Amino acid sequence: MSSVIDRFIRYVQIDTQSNESSPTYPSTQKEFDLARILVQELLALGIKDAAVDDNCYVMATLPANQENVSPVIGFIAHVDTSPDLSGTGVHPRVWENYDGGDIVLNENKNIVLSPQSFPELLRYKGQTLITTDGTTLLGADDKAGVAAIMAAVEFLVEHPKVKHGTIKIGFTPDEEIGRGVDKFDVQKFGADFAYTLDGGELGELEYNTFNAASAKVTIQGKQVHPGYAKNIMKNAILIGMELQTMLPEHERPAYTSGWEGFFHLYEMRGGVDMTTMTYIIRDHDRDKFEQKKTLFRDAVAFLNNKYGEGTISVEISDSYYNLREKIEPVFHIVETAERAIRAVGLTPRIVPVRGGTDGSRLSFMGLPTPNLFTGAHNFHSRYEYIPTESLEKSVEVILKIIEMYTSGS
Repeated sequence: MSSVIDRFIRYVQIDTQSNESSPTYPSTQKEFDLARILVQELLALGIKDAAVDDNCYVMATLPANQENVSPVIGFIAHVDTSPDLSGTGVHPRVWENYDGGDIVLNENKNIVLSPQSFPELLRYKGQTLITTDGTTLLGADDKAGVAAIMAAVEFLVEHPKVKHGTIKIGFTPDEEIGRGVDKFDVQKFGADFAYTLDGGELGELEYNTFNAASAKVTIQGKQVHPGYAKNIMKNAILIGMELQTMLPEHERPAYTSGWEGFFHLYEMRGGVDMTTMTYIIRDHDRDKFEQKKTLFRDAVAFLNNKYGEGTISVEISDSYYNLREKIEPVFHIVETAERAIRAVGLTPRIVPVRGGTDGSRLSFMGLPTPNLFTGAHNFHSRYEYIPTESLEKSVEVILKIIEMYTSGS
């Protein structure tokens, strides 16, 4: 078993699930369990400055073994797994020489990973797949990225004749709940640019993310006895439903893909007297993103004019922006990654991220950071899986990027 596969299988069995409702940083103490193991493993490899701080950031430096090599390159992944599905008691299952048929993850619960539902499985016929037992997520998001970075560092340490510049290693907590770089010290990290290893299928290279905002709506109704409500009652629930109908139906997540943005109502609570609604607003194009926020505010203004000032209020907060804005001035980091992917025998898949990564915010914090594939599929799901060959290719891409910058090619 290769180093990266061995590491991956060990790492996914460590529960590091983050918790959106927690006020602490990191959101769960169990994220430290993997962080401390990574520090121990880095120290064992001779990385003398490896350490984890009080906020669960692991940082380390592999010093250059050749003079006059620039730039300083960083590689980053996150240790936490999604709250969407349990990360406790992960039992990875290895399926060698996949035959292209159904994979019974859990016979007792009749949980089946099938190419009828996930046709991309057929691309990996004859390869080795790692899945769960169907009762938890796998945690490839992003322990595959963690394993890939660690395996690449191990290779460089064990092959000192392979020349390289200074390499920075970073592992973050709480990415899955949007707090992954809240306390990340870019200056301390000390890289000129970085790559996150947090992408999906084989060959993916991502440097376009959504621009993202959240909208929190509060609607103040007027509750009276329904038998005597004529010309008096204001039903906050119905006003909220009216707001939803004022937003373009075709711009809901269920009807969008690729470069298309959306308005997503993901929570609605309350009653006649008061109702709250929570939305996320997304678009890759910055101008369209701003237009979406304006449309939202205009809809709220219209309803206040209709039902009385103060009936409805909204707080719109930007979450992150499309990292391409900060990548373009240093576009060589994308071009080099694309050439590295080709050099290991793959065809680059340049796709927009329909979400964000730690790299989104890091790029606006002064550390341009595009995203590389790990090879995994079906993140945040009991159907999550990863072909071992794809994960091994991600390690090759890391090493090829380092080689290209070292040789100046």
